[in-house]
Amino acid sequence: MNILVVGGAGYIGSHMVKLLIEEKHDVTVIDNLSNGHRDAISKDAVFILGDINNRSLLDKILSENFNAVIHFASFIQVGESIDKPSKYYNNNVTNSLNLLDAMIQSNCKTLIFSSTAALFGEPEYIPIDEKHPCKPINPYGQSKWMVEKILNDYEKAYNLKHISLRYFNAAGAAGDASLGERHSPETHLIPLVLQVATKQRTEITVFGDDYETPDGTCIRDYIHVTDLCSAHLLALKKLIKDGQSGAYNLGNGNGFSVKEVINSAQSITEQEIKVKIASRRTGDPARLVADSTLAKKELGWNPSHSDLHQIISDSWQWELSSKKHNE
Repeated sequence: MNILVVGGAGYIGSHMVKLLIEEKHDVTVIDNLSNGHRDAISKDAVFILGDINNRSLLDKILSENFNAVIHFASFIQVGESIDKPSKYYNNNVTNSLNLLDAMIQSNCKTLIFSSTAALFGEPEYIPIDEKHPCKPINPYGQSKWMVEKILNDYEKAYNLKHISLRYFNAAGAAGDASLGERHSPETHLIPLVLQVATKQRTEITVFGDDYETPDGTCIRDYIHVTDLCSAHLLALKKLIKDGQSGAYNLGNGNGFSVKEVINSAQSITEQEIKVKIASRRTGDPARLVADSTLAKKELGWNPSHSDLHQIISDSWQWELSSKKHNE
């Protein structure tokens, strides 16, 4: 297939491009590099430096007869979205609308959309399945939920077929340590913990150790980025085959506490990881765990890297590799 990956220089996008190239697909990437990295994109992909707010550029790109678009280009920091909602609604919603309109114009009507578990808000039950009410509690989650609703309207009006994939906590790195997390600033727990192990940080802050969980710390569902990308490819194949739009939750179904992550990282890195306990953050639920039964049933998805040890080990190899390259 000929596939356009929007935001393909970012963390998940670059891993997706790697998989598509390995599967012998033709790939074009558009990314403004605001959060992505040029050197993360496979040399076998066509790269276009640009922003999806540029309609004329999108029209030109989409004239190349793509079979599908995979859309990763979003801002993702919950806290920042609360402080800067305009930034999030403009990029995540308005620019997505621009992309969808350009797709309709060029008659490219197959989209895989990178969504989020943040659209569920405070969980009403655990594990969270697709029937769980969507009640986002921050502009980031709200922006993703808006796009999902727009997609449903666009299908009715323009026959735009789509699958939205709602991630829980993406983690891990490529098995060959060629790609990994490089957010700036970094907000994800596993890379932050590993940066303490490499002495880039002095300590890791744990926000609350008095939750109603076995060890008092929050429990989250971590999904390996490799498994995440395989779900995208399976979703794309399904969408092209049967034209059935939908939405799927992606997690490994197992929650791991903050303390479990820290303890596992200490074991793998053989480094002491200093911990600072702070008060709870507003809006942090005690547990967030996915029910991915539907994705397994309908997509044939079988996550094979769901073990916490594997996720942290791959992240650690990437951390060591990237640190060496930066020295």
